[in-house]
Amino acid sequence: MVAVSDRGPEGRSVLIVEDDFDVRDALSQLLEFEGYMVAGAANGQEAIDHLRSTPRPAAILLDLMMPVMDGFQFRSELMHDPTLASIPVIIISADASVAEKAARMGATAYLRKPIEVDALLHTLERFCLP
Repeated sequence: MVAVSDRGPEGRSVLIVEDDFDVRDALSQLLEFEGYMVAGAANGQEAIDHLRSTPRPAAILLDLMMPVMDGFQFRSELMHDPTLASIPVIIISADASVAEKAARMGATAYLRKPIEVDALLHTLERFCLP
């Protein structure tokens, strides 16, 4: 698990749930540079454990295809926990049917991989305090 950065004001925290270390690291560096506090998890189970032991993030960036617990299982687990269900979830996926899958999962938003930086930042601004 990637440590939480101490940079950035409260309300600008993001949990990145992505099994590809390089993608997770690149997103973390980008968001930290933009002033976000970032934590990362390599799979859904790590993310659930993190969420149950730390303050809630303002948003979650969620990959769908991961080992141990995939994005679908993670989202289901999240929806069954009243303390976590209201966290905005942004699906990130290369899957062409990501819009349909995100809607079925009750996700707040979705982004197609490769992720466009401006689209990512604009989407996060909707859920994170300035």
